[in-house]
Amino acid sequence: MLTPNNGHTVADALTTTKETMVNGYKVLKSKIANQGTGFAQPLRSRLRLRGLVPTTVESLQQQVDRVMTFLNTLESPIEKYCYLSRLKSENVTLFYRVVLDHLQEITPLIYTPVVGEACQKFSLIYTPGLVEGLFLSAEDKPHLPDILDSWPYPEPEICVITDGSRILGLGDLGVNGMGIPIGKLSLYIAAAGFDPAKTLPITLDLGTNNEHYLKDPFYLGSRQKRPNDPEFYGFVDNVMTALKQKWPNMLVQFEDFSSEHAFGTLDRYKDSHFCFNDDIQGTGAVILSGFINALTMSGVPLHEHRILFFGAGSAGVGVASQLEEHFIKAGGMAESAARDVFYLVDSKGLVTFDRGDKLPQHKTLFARRDNDGQQLKTLMDVIEYVKPTALIGLASQGGAFTPEVLKRMGELNERPIIFPLSNPLTNAECTFSQALQHTGGRVLFASGTAFPPQLCPRTKKILEPGQGNNMYIFPGLGRGAVLAKAERVSNDMVYQSAVTLAHSMTSQEQSEGRLYPNLKRIREISAEIARDVVLQALREGLAHEPAVLHMFDATPGKAVSESYLNDAKRKEKLLQYVQDRMWDPVYETDVATVRSRI
Repeated sequence: MLTPNNGHTVADALTTTKETMVNGYKVLKSKIANQGTGFAQPLRSRLRLRGLVPTTVESLQQQVDRVMTFLNTLESPIEKYCYLSRLKSENVTLFYRVVLDHLQEITPLIYTPVVGEACQKFSLIYTPGLVEGLFLSAEDKPHLPDILDSWPYPEPEICVITDGSRILGLGDLGVNGMGIPIGKLSLYIAAAGFDPAKTLPITLDLGTNNEHYLKDPFYLGSRQKRPNDPEFYGFVDNVMTALKQKWPNMLVQFEDFSSEHAFGTLDRYKDSHFCFNDDIQGTGAVILSGFINALTMSGVPLHEHRILFFGAGSAGVGVASQLEEHFIKAGGMAESAARDVFYLVDSKGLVTFDRGDKLPQHKTLFARRDNDGQQLKTLMDVIEYVKPTALIGLASQGGAFTPEVLKRMGELNERPIIFPLSNPLTNAECTFSQALQHTGGRVLFASGTAFPPQLCPRTKKILEPGQGNNMYIFPGLGRGAVLAKAERVSNDMVYQSAVTLAHSMTSQEQSEGRLYPNLKRIREISAEIARDVVLQALREGLAHEPAVLHMFDATPGKAVSESYLNDAKRKEKLLQYVQDRMWDPVYETDVATVRSRI
């Protein structure tokens, strides 16, 4: 059930502890309680809504149909984004019903790719009613506890936080990056059933190095260059401390920080705070999941793979780290041998220890020592040198996988694995059509952005391209971690989310040659991931939720035995526990429970 400003359910939001009636206008102004034309006549009488809404009483489905009809009259994606944002600010139940009923059509409008344009135009389209979140600047440092106290919704379960320094593939957008936490949390709600009133978007406004915005008279953020690392981490330390003191059980997800700060914040807080980084860990997990299925379909033994990454930022290294863990766990390889599977290419060529530049810390994880002094500059040169079985793009360089690159991958491999993962569409290293065409239809493909189905030139069948959408992972991972009341988000919890996703494919989906399940099943998939994340937390002794501990006869801080964790009845009961706690966008209709708490 949905929780409004005062912490009560939707039923409570519509009820009163007094005999007097509420002001109907206040009901309509509450995005939590508002049903608009969905209010039944008894509710309209009790809540003094007569005359304040049109006479017709609509079902939720009729309202959804009306929203979609109007949405389809709008021409530009940004117009659709703004309309949906307004709808969410007025009636969250209807908004999320629309999202769930039209998931594949709506998610690109409320997150990638359209959210990129929305962020670029954030300072122009901003209105307070459409943007609910916290903006924290350096000047707010002494006032952080008071600011958190002003947040109207009690006990948020999850927070997405960004500093706007690396928004998608668009660079430093400063405070305009607020669209990312807002959009990301919408996906947590839609995919994993987080309560909308228990989510918190935060943007750290620490300035911007983008000269365009510094000179833009309408830019709404701090007009200053970004601080040095000591100032940056000093401020983030204060924010994380304040958040933990105010809401100790709230999960913090870092999003779209610069590469160095993405790794730096994760390393700094992962053991002491309840947090994770979706760019590093979530991206790594979702790609690992598709890669597990691609490995099986490729027919190449695990230890014979050579994986080339085009892009060595936080996402690239994060994905490589997740894949490395799989080679160790599933392939039984030593850490050094697993690490040698991976090759990274950045703007200067193959990442090696002896090429003469100072490598950022994260690149040293996979820098090569076995290059015998060779310094390979171009992607094609590296392909000829490595002869990779898989090529993964995370450099945000549109078209980087040229016809020559794709053809060579097809010549080197019977089933080449090609994952152009950069977002948005303009940054994609190649399209699905190009990959099919230049590999003779033999490619095992997954992308970061959505591509339409294509006719395979080899089989003459219509193929659905795989999309390595983080939405497959982070909602279930976050939901499981929160439901377990885990001490922290461990690497094994992230890894387990990837394995569960890989194994969630139906027989029909497998027969279609998919690398990922149908996104229409996202709630089912998220529930399974959440269950297995809870199980992993129990396995590591990290779970503290009394109900979960009781279910497995567990003690806080102590690992649960595999015999308990693998018990089918307990696992089924846990899955039901997860599903029962997934918020569902439906209207309250019980007149007897209608009292106003607004």
